[in-house]
Amino acid sequence: MHKEILVIDDNPDIRLLVSNILKDQNYLVRTAANYDQAIFEINKKLPDLAIVDIKLDKPDKDGIDLLKIITKKSKTTPVIMISGHATVKIAIEAIKIGAYEFIEKPFSREKILNYVNRGLESSELKKEKALIENKLFHSFDLVGKSLAISKVKKFIDKLSTSDSRVLISGPTGSGKELVARKIHKNSSRAKEPFVIINAALLKEKTYEKELFGEEFDDGNISFGALERANKGTLLIDEVSEIPYETQANVLRVLIDQKFKRLNGSKDISVNIRLISSTSKKLNELVKINEFREDLYHRLNVMPIELTPLNSRTEDIPLLIKYFKEKLSEINGVQQAKIDINNDNLYTYSWPGNVRELRNLVERITILSANESQDNINKLINDILNPSSFNDKNNDLFEKSFSSPLKEAREYFEKEYLITQLKKNHGNISKTADFIGMERSALHRKLKSLGIKGIN
Repeated sequence: MHKEILVIDDNPDIRLLVSNILKDQNYLVRTAANYDQAIFEINKKLPDLAIVDIKLDKPDKDGIDLLKIITKKSKTTPVIMISGHATVKIAIEAIKIGAYEFIEKPFSREKILNYVNRGLESSELKKEKALIENKLFHSFDLVGKSLAISKVKKFIDKLSTSDSRVLISGPTGSGKELVARKIHKNSSRAKEPFVIINAALLKEKTYEKELFGEEFDDGNISFGALERANKGTLLIDEVSEIPYETQANVLRVLIDQKFKRLNGSKDISVNIRLISSTSKKLNELVKINEFREDLYHRLNVMPIELTPLNSRTEDIPLLIKYFKEKLSEINGVQQAKIDINNDNLYTYSWPGNVRELRNLVERITILSANESQDNINKLINDILNPSSFNDKNNDLFEKSFSSPLKEAREYFEKEYLITQLKKNHGNISKTADFIGMERSALHRKLKSLGIKGIN
């Protein structure tokens, strides 16, 4: 399908020139000669990309106003601003608002096509990223029927009509980020940004830059999390890790709803909902002067506490069923064959909580093709009782716990295929038949994983 581009310029020669350049490249082109026509075309249908002149027919409405309207309607529609007499200040403002690029007149055919092609490619990448994030995060739900999880669900519902600050406490892997996303999704800010800053992953000298942004001598600006989350929700994950000195500045923002960027002199006003999460007991850190008491009380307006998975084992069957269906859908594979009556699932301590259970379901989904239920049960028992592993397998599973999902999948695929090849004495055809894969596809998979001939 051909991409559609909206050209907005009050100069008929420029409109004709740009339109002809784009039509020669098989783009569909709509045009608008003034502000009102532009509003009509934008409301009729958002284009795949817009080219907008700064100066139009209205003295009080210009291309910047149109840029704001387009970016409010869609965060993925690239807007290229053009002008023959704009200042650096206007260019910076346009980029800050969300313009993909700013071009000064006169411009060459090659330049406009280069920016259009790059803008459309960037838009497609953003859309793909959004789809992936939707599958990985937004599609997951808060699953369980235990009293603890039922209380959390009801609390989230009540928070939908409130803008109060929330402090989510709970052990690692218990679902703190998921709860924060649900609160945002249920709120009046749902269509605005949801920004996460993980305080545990930042270097000590970068906290203020990441939070407040920075201004440079050449006029460039690095926007911090507070500014990027404006009108939306900011989640400060592991808030206990923010340095004590920086905590005072965070407190000031909560009080004043404004701040200055690093090296900046102008106050930046923000309207955000702040959600914080922690795996530590903040009240205990307050007692030993490692967390500011005044900030703690500002953050802890609406507390939510998530319990560890081993204290709500009645939720395990529901979680397994849910993850089997979701992971099957996301990965495009058959559902894992997991016996929910396996005693080890309920006696295991689950130090990684719900995240660890999800990882287990993912592993079994990958490894359980054509395996009997007895073998799958044995595999689950081996995973949950690493002391029964040999050193090689133990190292493999420990490594996977600290790896991204893609890498963990590769580790287990490699181990699984090596095991099957050994069972079949290196015979590719027999191995391919057993695991249900085409011989040529298995060859490609072995090559991609670096597995050579096995006897």
